[in-house]
Amino acid sequence: MTRPLSPLGQSGIEIARPTVGVSRWRRFRARFDWPLFVAVAVIATLGLLNLYSATYDTRHAGKFDQQVLRMCIGAVFFFAMTFLDYRSMVRIAWILLWLTIGAIVVVSLLGDQSTAKGSQRWLAFGPLRFQPSEMVKIAVILTVAKTLQDHSVAPLPWRHILLRISAIALAVLLIGMQPDLGSAVLVVLIALSMGFLCAPKLWPVTAITGAGVAFIPVLWETMHDYQKLRVLAFIDPSADPTGSGWHTRQSIYAVGSGRLTGKGFMEGTQNQFDFLPEHWTDFPFSVWAEEWGFLGSLAILAVFAFLIFWLVNVALVARDRAGSAICVGAAAMLFWHLVVNIAMVLGMAPVVGVTLPFISYGGSSLIVFLIAMGMVSSVSLRRHGF
Repeated sequence: MTRPLSPLGQSGIEIARPTVGVSRWRRFRARFDWPLFVAVAVIATLGLLNLYSATYDTRHAGKFDQQVLRMCIGAVFFFAMTFLDYRSMVRIAWILLWLTIGAIVVVSLLGDQSTAKGSQRWLAFGPLRFQPSEMVKIAVILTVAKTLQDHSVAPLPWRHILLRISAIALAVLLIGMQPDLGSAVLVVLIALSMGFLCAPKLWPVTAITGAGVAFIPVLWETMHDYQKLRVLAFIDPSADPTGSGWHTRQSIYAVGSGRLTGKGFMEGTQNQFDFLPEHWTDFPFSVWAEEWGFLGSLAILAVFAFLIFWLVNVALVARDRAGSAICVGAAAMLFWHLVVNIAMVLGMAPVVGVTLPFISYGGSSLIVFLIAMGMVSSVSLRRHGF
């Protein structure tokens, strides 16, 4: 009669059986996207350093503590998105888009105008405030990813594609009416970038782009007076140096005065004497360039460039079209925010209130960027199965 093997095995030596939890944790550590995490952590840390310099005086000191708290909340969202399967998020993309559109409608009716100079962009929950137009960017990325994924399985009827395009256009229109021209333009740029880089055929995306360009004269007529003044100040900042051109001129002075190596940490005069308005939100790069100079500016831009290229690299090795599209969308969101903000700082674009990713003060933008990076981390984690 054959005797069953004992837990020690035939040789009498105990066989180690790792627990499921330990094994899963080891697989997570091995497959976690550490370059992505480190790049985001480096930029976020530099952002806190820059914010401390911009707000360390008694009038704005509380902003630094608030941003640290928001950074911690954003980190929770980053890891939550990493553990959550991105395919689950793609499946609810359509629902998320309509929820964000509904939130924008609620903002238009009940939004907080107290700190937005008359614009209605925030929902207030006691001391917490959130900007739904930022979350629209995540919803649009997921919606375009789902559309591309569905189309790769079986060609979608044109009415289905037009319905999704119309929903995105509605979100853009509502954001523009808040008014928040910067966010509206960015949503369009993100969607078009995903279309040009991920769509199987380019002519539909080209046609949509052409229609958008033809719509620019109509957009100009619907813009608010202060928005038109900002565009005119971009064309000629010297036309109104103490009014609409003030932000741009002071920003250019701050960047230029940094020269090669900068004036040193917390030594920037444009920053410390408040010549530069909103230097913790719209113009943090001016603060950085004045204090760290041309070389410091190149260094932080190099980290941004690495992060963008890494996102594209994850897109190339993703296991499906939806994962690739999410990564391209996150890279496009990061790229366009970076380009528009720095162009605004250098006087190469109108001042439209676009944040510098992970650097600008503000909770909504920071958390949304960390959610986007978490989605890319989820794609990277599951490219070989997890």
